[in-house]
Amino acid sequence: MNTAGSPPVPPVAITREQIDRYHEEGYLVLERAIDDDTLQMLREECSYFMGYMDAVMDAEGLDRKGIHRRGNRYFVSNRYHLSPRLWRFVYGEVMAGVCRAALGPDVYLFNEQWVVKAAETGGAFAWHQDSGYVKNRDRQTTHRPYLSCWCALDDVDESNGTVYVLPHSRGGTRAMIMDHVRDAADRDLIGYHGDDPGIPMIVPAGSVVAFTSYNFHRSGPNTTGRARRAYLTQYSAEPILDADGGLWSQAVPFVRDGAVVYDHAADLAERQARA
Repeated sequence: MNTAGSPPVPPVAITREQIDRYHEEGYLVLERAIDDDTLQMLREECSYFMGYMDAVMDAEGLDRKGIHRRGNRYFVSNRYHLSPRLWRFVYGEVMAGVCRAALGPDVYLFNEQWVVKAAETGGAFAWHQDSGYVKNRDRQTTHRPYLSCWCALDDVDESNGTVYVLPHSRGGTRAMIMDHVRDAADRDLIGYHGDDPGIPMIVPAGSVVAFTSYNFHRSGPNTTGRARRAYLTQYSAEPILDADGGLWSQAVPFVRDGAVVYDHAADLAERQARA
């Protein structure tokens, strides 16, 4: 990996108990896994990409675009290549350590996105499996669970819309992608209709909540006077294909045989060639 000029970052420490919980219940929590300098960089990049999304909606004369709502909630996906520094986190040792523990020796970047709830108006997000969005698009259901790393850029709790997880043992989702229905108002997919409230992730800024794409999760509204910001990186052990055999999203090589192999220059060159 091209990290010239950057000090080495020690791998994140993950215990056997945490790994076992991930494979049994579908999630693990790493408090303060992101160092302060990287956390500040992510916050700055988040502000930039929120402005980027507003500009996109301005250009199209929209206040809503898919599941985005201006001044309410933002989902800005797969734009890391527009930043000269964000890639160092996406393909850095913290994420590599989580990926090795959860997925094994071979890892690809599948998706990355900012998930922001604005102050006082940031709406809730319904119970869903991330794999439910894959299934809903083309009924492709054969992929292995992928890994979602929900990185908190702020201290999070129930008041500002933290993520809630429903363990596999309570949701029956260890080996199953449930059918999801589209909410007409917010365009969210909803896959769980029970009354289990789930477990709120009450963690400090810089923490990583990692869960499988089969795990049900949701988030509540932000009722505080400050935005609740999170960065979501998602990785798979193999390329995820759609019903026609093409890539569903991305499959950028990250880790092979346990070693980081991501090549930033080659990644940019390939994207420019496709443009």
